[in-house]
Amino acid sequence: MPDKPSVLFVCVHNAGRSQMAAAYLTHLAGDAVEVRSAGSEPAEAVNPAVVQAMTEEGIDISAETPKILTIDAVRASDVVITMGCGDTCPVFPGKRYLDWTLEDPAGQGVDSVRPIRDEIRKRIETLISELKP
Repeated sequence: MPDKPSVLFVCVHNAGRSQMAAAYLTHLAGDAVEVRSAGSEPAEAVNPAVVQAMTEEGIDISAETPKILTIDAVRASDVVITMGCGDTCPVFPGKRYLDWTLEDPAGQGVDSVRPIRDEIRKRIETLISELKP
């Protein structure tokens, strides 16, 4: 792992799970990790319930926008964490791939998003401990 590892979070719409994961990793690891997120079929906007749930944690993602998954983003990342993007995520040798099975917050209210958010935070804390040299 390089001095500054890079992590890419991928889900279908890049409007919920991957946005929360990227926000937590940025918030908790600071500039020690390069963070990206993308979606195989990006939505128009980040899920408002996800924005609200992250605001409760003191993390503002209201200015984030869903981004399309590119081969370059995968190529530039050391760790690729998928969250239900299926077979659309390109695979390159030498990358570390993790698949996090998490409920999709699409169409759910903030009460349903909170447990997903909390599970993502736990996984991010574990990931940070694994990325540290």
